[in-house]
Amino acid sequence: MAYSARSTYQLSSNNLINELNHFTDDSYKYRSKSSNPPKNSAFSTNRTRYVPPFSIQTQQKNTLVVKGPLQCMQQGVANGERANDTKLIGEKKSLLNINKFSLNKSLRKTSFRLHFDRGDLPIKMEYMCGGDKIGWTRACICICVLQIDIDKLDYNFYLPLFFDGLSETEHPYPTYARQGVYDLLIAGGEKIPPTIPQLILPLKSALNTKNLEVICTTLKIIQQLVLSSDSVGPALVPFYRQLLPMFNAYKVKNLNCGDEIDYSQKNNLNVGDLIDETLQVLELHGGEDAFINIKYMVPTYESCYLN
Repeated sequence: MAYSARSTYQLSSNNLINELNHFTDDSYKYRSKSSNPPKNSAFSTNRTRYVPPFSIQTQQKNTLVVKGPLQCMQQGVANGERANDTKLIGEKKSLLNINKFSLNKSLRKTSFRLHFDRGDLPIKMEYMCGGDKIGWTRACICICVLQIDIDKLDYNFYLPLFFDGLSETEHPYPTYARQGVYDLLIAGGEKIPPTIPQLILPLKSALNTKNLEVICTTLKIIQQLVLSSDSVGPALVPFYRQLLPMFNAYKVKNLNCGDEIDYSQKNNLNVGDLIDETLQVLELHGGEDAFINIKYMVPTYESCYLN
C-alpha cells in the first residue's frame, strides 16, 4: 500500500508567537466575518456606487445618480459642446434638478423685448401726478423727440409686437407692453380687425404661461379687443380652438375664502370670474355661431341670453 507524503507543521518558537498574536488581535475578536468586513474589500460599505436615475437604489447610502441623456445634452449645449460628445458620468445631481427656473421669469425672449432693448419702439415713459403713462414719440434727424399720433402708426407691425409683450413678467417690459396695448386698442378702430390672425399666437402664449397675473391681464385685454370694433368679435370665432382650451382649464379656479373678505375683487383678479365675463363678451359680440363654438370648447358654459 502506497502512502502519500504528508507535510507536517512544526511548532517552533516563532510560529507559536505568530499564533498568539493572531488570536489576540482586536480585528479577530468576532468569529463572524460579516461583522468585521475587510477594509479594502470590493463589497465595502464606504465605496460609492453609481446607480440609474428613478430607481429604488437612489435612496440608498453612498450612491450617486448617473446623469440622464437629457441633462447631459443640456449641460453640453450650455458649455458650448456638441450633443454627441455627452457622457453618462455620475454626479451628485439627478434628473429632478433639470430646468429649475423661477416662475416669475418669462420662458422665452419675446420680440417685444428685443425691439425694446434696441430702442426701436416709439415710446417713452411720462411721469405725471395722476400716474405714469406712455408717450408716443418719434426721433428726427436732429436727434430731437417729437410727439406723434397713434393713428399714424402701422398697426400690422406694432399691434402684434405689443401683444407679444403681454407674456413678459420682468420689469419694465410688462408696464410698456400693457399700456401700449391699451392705447393702441383705444385709438385703433377699424385698423384692428385686419390684424386679428397675427394676434392669436401672442394671446395663446400669454395664456399658457400659467401666471395668474399675466392670465388676468390677458383676459381683460381680450375683452377690450372685442369691444374695440364691431367686426372683431365675429373675426375671433374661427380661433376659439386656439384660445378657449385655457378657459376650460381655469374656469373653476375660484377663490373659496369662506366668510372672509376677498380683496382681489376690487382689482378684478379672480380668474374664474374673469373667464365667465370674457366668455359672455365673446358670446354677445361674436354673432350667431359664437355660442355653439364656445359650448364645444367649454362644455360647462351657460348662455348669458338664456339666463
